[in-house]
Order: sequence, then structure tokens, then C-alpha cells
Amino acid sequence: MESASRFSSARFSEIEHDKVSKAQWAIVFISGMGFFTDAYDLFIIGVVLKLLKSEWHISSVETAIVGATALVSAAIGSFVFGRVADVFGRKYIYGFEVLVLGAGAIASAFSPNIWWLVAFRFILGLGIGGDYPVSATIASEFAGKKTRGLMISSVFAMQGIGLIIGPLLAIALIAAGIKQDLVWRILLAAGAIPPLAVFWARRHLKETPRFQQLSEGQSDQLHDKVRKIGFVQALRDAFGKDPELLKWLVGASACWFFLDLAYYGNTISNQEFVTAVSPHASQTHDLFLSLMVFAFAAFPGYLLSIFGMDRWGRKTIQVLGFTMMAASFIGIAFLGDAKAIVVPFAILYCINYFFTEFGPNTTTFVLPAEIFPASVRTTSHGIAATVGKLGAAVGTFSFPLLQAHFGLPGPMWIAGLSSLVGLGLTWALLPEPKGLDLEEASRDDAFSNGGGRSRPPLSPIAAPAGA
Repeated sequence: MESASRFSSARFSEIEHDKVSKAQWAIVFISGMGFFTDAYDLFIIGVVLKLLKSEWHISSVETAIVGATALVSAAIGSFVFGRVADVFGRKYIYGFEVLVLGAGAIASAFSPNIWWLVAFRFILGLGIGGDYPVSATIASEFAGKKTRGLMISSVFAMQGIGLIIGPLLAIALIAAGIKQDLVWRILLAAGAIPPLAVFWARRHLKETPRFQQLSEGQSDQLHDKVRKIGFVQALRDAFGKDPELLKWLVGASACWFFLDLAYYGNTISNQEFVTAVSPHASQTHDLFLSLMVFAFAAFPGYLLSIFGMDRWGRKTIQVLGFTMMAASFIGIAFLGDAKAIVVPFAILYCINYFFTEFGPNTTTFVLPAEIFPASVRTTSHGIAATVGKLGAAVGTFSFPLLQAHFGLPGPMWIAGLSSLVGLGLTWALLPEPKGLDLEEASRDDAFSNGGGRSRPPLSPIAAPAGA
């Protein structure tokens, strides 16, 4: 592995910078727009559902179905797009996922009833899911070892901006006196703007150096055969050489499942939880409270993760994050009636959001982009994201029902226990890739110089058109 690491460092010297270059920042921005939209939509659907309760008289079960639908389809999108990007290349598929996302967002805004909204949200979720493995891998494969954690976490941190823009836009529309039926439609349609704005740039992004080198090292005949290798066979070939990789895949997937169960259930139900604290407050008041939580607790958590990812390590941050999530969720559950003890609830709720964003919400995205070989990197990330989104669907569907039957402590207990399980799985199953070359972190022998095969030099990293 040492020789492979020296070889990879030499091969990819054009992206090994002490700081993120201008071209690499352009890639971060282009990739991050999908996650801006993911977080925006994650929050906005909770606002929309609250508005629709009075307009369409939807039940708690229908609310749960709408909230969970996009997450179920996101699981499918992560799996499909992840595999395609490993077979044909990152560039081959990149950009099309935001077209699907944009189409779903626009169509959702024209929904005539709850079941059409469910169908269009399913389309939107396919695009959101597809963005996870491809954007994460593009960021990791364009990064050097000193800045890889910073680049991948910066892509994901665009979620923080989406969480802030969501309530800001909702407050502005309601304050402007726009009719409720038009407000929720504008909120849903606005989710199409950021991803469609970067479609052209994504389609003109160069292929990543790692995938380019993997392709150039194969003859056309062999490459054609590789493209025909099925999903199961590809994983067997990669993981059969190093069984430790299978343990990492289980760990990355399971940790993501328990994180998303707690996080998505909590965030999509955010407006309901805020209402539980101030049941007689206005919609604008509740949105303002959510905005304060996102701006002063969640967003700083994202920023600290960017700062600390390459300094403190992914596993360390994930362990700390899960620990504090468990403590705060269980603390809120013990409080019971939140409206009777507003200040302790608010403090614990903010602590929870800070450590969720700083910790496992970011690291579960970063780690799978680093610890699997290039030949199955997006496939493996897609599997982990798929399992995660299934956990998100479970949390989103169950939390409103749990709150309806048991009050606020019901979903908080489940979220706390999920965080404890995630903590144990992180400790037992995941490695620490901090400071390692991507090839060394993933134990990827595809880039070793074995056999003395001569390979043509890589083209320098190229920014998208206009960057």
C-alpha cells in the first residue's frame, strides 16, 4: 500500500494543493447546489404540509406519506445513479439528476390534490438521491489529501444555506399577504431554481482525474467488459480482495440509516415541534423560531465541520456528534411538556442541531466518498445513501404518528436511541481516513504501478466553462 500511495501522489500531483484552488472551489459550488436544494426542500415540505392541512384537510397518515415519499425515491435514485457513475463515468451522468430534481419540484407546485403531490415528490426524490453519490465522489476525486475533507464537507454544507433560505422565503411570502394556495406552490416551485441553474456547468465539468486514469489504464476491449459487470459481481471483485471493505460498507450504511431516522424525522417535523412549544403562535412566529435555530445552531455546525474535518478526523467528529445528539434528544424527552419549560427545550434543541450538522449529518456523507475503491466508489456511496434515506423515510413517516399518540417525548426517545446505536456502530465499524491519500484510504490497488505498465499523463484539473 505504501508504494501505491507514493504512485498515486505522483499521478495526481496537479490536484495536491495546500489550499483549495479556484477551480476546486468552482467544483464545490457546482456540486453543492444540489444539497442546497435538498435542505431547502427538506424544510419547506413541512411548511407546505402545515398550510395544506387546512386547505386539503389531510390526515396525519397522508401527511406522513407525503413527507416520506421523496425519501423513498431518493433511496432508489442514490442506488441507480451511483452504479451508473461507476460504470460509465462521473461526467457521463452528472447534471441529469438535477433535471429530474427540477422537474419534480416544478410539477409538485401544480399538484391538484394530495396524491398528485405524492407522485411528483417521488420524481423529485429520484433527483435528490442521485446527487448524493455523484457529487460526493466528484468532490473527493478532484481533491488532494490535505483538503479532501474540507472540499467534501463544503459541498454538503450548502445544506445549511438551504435551511436558512427556506423559512426566509416562507416568511416573506406570508408577510406579503399572498394567498395561502399560491404561497405553498411558490415555495415548492422555487426548489427548482438552484439545481437547474448549475445544469450547464455540471454537463461541462471535466471527468475526474481518478476515473479518467482508471479508464485509461484499460484497453477498449477490457473496458467494454468492465461496463457489463453487474452490480453484485463488481462489489464481489472489489471487496473479495479486501474483506475489511465490507465491514466499512455495513458501518457507513448503518450509521447513515440511524442518523437519517433521527435527523429527517426531526427536521421535517420541525414546524410541528415548534408548534408544540407555542401552540397559539402565528405561522410567521413559528417560521421565525425555526429560522433562528437554523441560522444560529445548524449553520455554525456546518461551518465547524468544514474547519475541523481535516484537523480532527471524520470518525472523531462522528462519535462526538452522535454522543451529543443522543444526550440532547433524550434530554428533550425527559422534559416532557415542552411549552411548560420553553428555555431548557430551546437550549437542548439548538445543541442538537449544532452537533447533528457538525457531526454525523456531514460525516456520513464524507466517509463513503473516501473509503471505497474508485471502481465501486459511487456504487458504495449510493448504497450507503440508499440505506440512509430508508432510515429517513422511517423517521419521517413515524415521527408525526408518534407525536400524535405520545406527545413530543415519543419521537425524541426514538431519535435518542437511534443516535446511541449510530455511536456504537461508528466506534466498531468505521476507519479514519484523515491525512491519507484517497487511494490509501480506500485500499485501492487499481492505481499501483504493478506490472510496469506505462500510462499517459493526466490532463490538468479543469474548471467548468466560465469558472
